[in-house]
Amino acid sequence: MPRHLASASAAAALATATATSTAMTPMTPSIPSAQLELATSLLRSMERIRLVEEAIADRYSRQQMRCPVHLSIGQEAAAAGVCAALRADDLAMSGHRSHAHYLAKGGNLDAMIAEMHGRATGCCGGRGGSMHLIDRAAGFLGAVPIVGSTIPIATGLAFADKQRGIQRVTVAFLGDAATEEGVFHESLNFAQLHRLPIIYACENNLYSVYSPMRVRQPDTRAIHQIAAGHGLRTLHGDGNDALAVHALASDAAASARAGEGPVFLELATYRWREHCGPGWDNHIGYRTEEEYLAWRALDPIARLQKRLTDAHAFDATAYATEIKAIQVEIDRAFAAAEAAPFPANASMADHVYAAA
Repeated sequence: MPRHLASASAAAALATATATSTAMTPMTPSIPSAQLELATSLLRSMERIRLVEEAIADRYSRQQMRCPVHLSIGQEAAAAGVCAALRADDLAMSGHRSHAHYLAKGGNLDAMIAEMHGRATGCCGGRGGSMHLIDRAAGFLGAVPIVGSTIPIATGLAFADKQRGIQRVTVAFLGDAATEEGVFHESLNFAQLHRLPIIYACENNLYSVYSPMRVRQPDTRAIHQIAAGHGLRTLHGDGNDALAVHALASDAAASARAGEGPVFLELATYRWREHCGPGWDNHIGYRTEEEYLAWRALDPIARLQKRLTDAHAFDATAYATEIKAIQVEIDRAFAAAEAAPFPANASMADHVYAAA
């Protein structure tokens, strides 16, 4: 087992990937008939997220999106599986790598693409760019790029709901690096103290920008064990298996909704592209090509598609039709964004100062 993987669950997933790197997809259990509809829905959700992010990557060099982008290609199962376990009125927040969470929670694609183009029709009026997404109608209450900064805000949402007797769950999406911020520990302690209905969904992709676990955490410490130290119930598993993620998140949501307090969910996954930007960065040496290829073999979309095929529940013709419809939706969103106006100069100070 590679020493640099401090998270036991992430290490287990990588060990599996390495063992199966010569195959396109690893061995996976068959899908129960009762879950075929769910699996099909998760596959479509993941494919839509990936196509959107690949379209962003393809178009980024046109210089129309003048904001940094953090793509989560390869990590789609975490967003799709967790959000599919939520109710429409549940809430979610995220960090800088938030496109997948926004879309999986039901965020408006047109408004997201317009926001990335800095247009007035964007979900933040064109003022925030890729790292500041919000869709109140979908229950996605925001993303902020400062690592860990939405964790206490999401905790506050859950606290307010409990104070007001509102029966819903809040999810705070975070990366493994966010668990090293002070607000993470303060928030988990507060949430456990008040038994708040919140899920801390950690996508452990092994790196904080370019820093691997071995330079950040002691060798044998798993992230979910840190959360357990604050008294939280913890769950962990394969973050590239959408059905497994959904099962874990459903368990966590039911527990939080029943008043049993916060739950920490650690999902082992891996980003394919560079930390920030549309390109590839294996050549700069912070990770190996071998490691990258091992995780590529755990592609969450290919794995679920194969499982549906093995269950004789994958309709290639219908799927191709769905893909075309998604691509039309994406092309339309980009065209609308590029045709939309920029915010008016006169509105420059709007939302900066509160009314007297």
